[in-house]
Amino acid sequence: MNRYPLWKYVIIAIALLVGIVYTIPNFYGEAPAVQVSSAKGTVKVDSATQARIEQALAAAKIQSDAISLEADSIKVRFASTDVQLAAKDVIQKALDPDPSNPGYVVALNLVSRSPAWMASINALPMYLGLDLRGGVHFTLQVDMQAALTQKADSLAGDLRTQLREKDLRYSGINRSGTTVEASFHDQTTLDAAKNLIADQFPDLQVTDASSGIDYKLDATIKPEAVRRIQEQAIKQNMQTLHNRINELGVAEPVIIQQGLDRIVVELPGVQDTAKAKEILGRTATLQIRMVDESSAAAAATAGAGMVPFGDERFLDLNGQPVIVKKQVLLTGENLTDAQAGFDSQTQEPAVNLTLDSKGARIFRDVTRENVGKRMAIILFENNKGQVVTAPVIRTEIGGGRVQISGHMTAAEASDTALLLRSGSLAAPMQIIEERTIGPSLGADNIAKGFHSVTWGFVAIVVFMCIYYMMFGVFSSLALTVNLLLIIAVLSMLQATLTLPGIAAMALAIGMAIDSNVLINERVREELRAGASPQQAIHAGYDRAWATILDSNVTTLIAGVSLLAFGSGPVRGFAVVHVTGILTSLFSSVFFSRGLVNFWYGRKKRLKNVSIGTVWRPAAEAAGKIK
Repeated sequence: MNRYPLWKYVIIAIALLVGIVYTIPNFYGEAPAVQVSSAKGTVKVDSATQARIEQALAAAKIQSDAISLEADSIKVRFASTDVQLAAKDVIQKALDPDPSNPGYVVALNLVSRSPAWMASINALPMYLGLDLRGGVHFTLQVDMQAALTQKADSLAGDLRTQLREKDLRYSGINRSGTTVEASFHDQTTLDAAKNLIADQFPDLQVTDASSGIDYKLDATIKPEAVRRIQEQAIKQNMQTLHNRINELGVAEPVIIQQGLDRIVVELPGVQDTAKAKEILGRTATLQIRMVDESSAAAAATAGAGMVPFGDERFLDLNGQPVIVKKQVLLTGENLTDAQAGFDSQTQEPAVNLTLDSKGARIFRDVTRENVGKRMAIILFENNKGQVVTAPVIRTEIGGGRVQISGHMTAAEASDTALLLRSGSLAAPMQIIEERTIGPSLGADNIAKGFHSVTWGFVAIVVFMCIYYMMFGVFSSLALTVNLLLIIAVLSMLQATLTLPGIAAMALAIGMAIDSNVLINERVREELRAGASPQQAIHAGYDRAWATILDSNVTTLIAGVSLLAFGSGPVRGFAVVHVTGILTSLFSSVFFSRGLVNFWYGRKKRLKNVSIGTVWRPAAEAAGKIK
């Protein structure tokens, strides 16, 4: 009647083993470390970088506890904070000899002291929120002027295309700030151009700028269009930040707009601080321009002359200078995807680009008019441009699908695709405020939260053991298992624990003990009704199960609703709350009954159970008669 089959005990044993393994990493603590990651998309962090770090530390006679290469970063663990600070300076000097142009981000960090075998099975400590462990707070300034300038460049290019298609000859089209200046040979063409702009360019307003023999017009972006462009820029940048932070695995990031041109990012509990800064601080934007292949540009490339007017000089990935025209043909705004692949004809590694409809039309026109010439794809990071590739245009390319191939390895093609995808910001951003909230700030919160849970737990255990005797011991063990499983599940999910999360944990403990009290009282009722001890245990658990399930399901619905619609601290509370309900069902019913069955189920002639005082009706009636 009260015996579990072996497979149920096996499930309990596995759950306990998994719970212990995934809970233990939370007690190892953290060690001071230095983290190295790439500051530029064109700089790699690999085994060669690790060797340079090891050599620098060896030369400075600094001993590290561990050094590991993880994905795109290297973490070096040290025994103390003093050693950590000294090592940071040594590594910084070794990797970035030119501080004005750093290629690596060298940052202080904390890493778990968990053994390597635990990390290998993803047994890692759970994150603590910004209010407990601290974290990183960034304020990013969006360069709205750059967004408007890019838009003006795009409008100037579109105006050239439209004038050519309408066969309206112009003598020049230039951009000055956010104004597009166009000059014509006669008044008739000028009027036709005004009509064209009024029909085809609703974002521009035209003013007559003619003077002397020139027939000119100035087309400026309308104020309402300026507001729309700025709103779109900040929304697109926030979406890009969301996507980038997903790479960090932060459970509860906060990304909100502050004012008209700022974005606040809070990363509670983030461990990979340097990676967060590198990803968020990357101000990469993409531009496509034509390479100037004139003799003057060739002389400037060779260092024998000045850069021609209207051109700019950039370096390619190999450090070779490339002279490109200032006119921007396309930006990363028109690039929808970039994937590494292989050329179907030559089987060489290639990068496949996908453009939106507007970009596809512009690219088709540009390639048709510049067959045999070179086109440069330039990536701007932190206001510094670098030519990613400058292929020769072989033929007109239409349809919005572009392939870049030739003289690159598969790894280089993959890196180029990654670089091109990173240029999806609508406007450059710059980190203007960075605050690292240290763990000491939340130490009091941690202590108070820990004490509240601990003393509450102890008080409940003492009460249960006194009031329900042996069944109280079973309930206390089930409560312990519940707490163990909550921490283990949160660790496996790599969730972020905040103060609201600790409150949810205390609430889950209370609900778990409610379930145990309900079971114990049901057993008492059966004993009071005259059932044998084995029958009382069996009926007590069965009848309590329906009530426990009903109450927990209704609470679970509320928790899931908070999880679905909440954000920030509310969502943190909901994660722990829902986890606590599920583990409570397992520990209070399945595990608790397993203990009772193991203790009492083996006894064939069980005369009584230790569940405290059972007031029988007969005894009460007898007492009244006396």
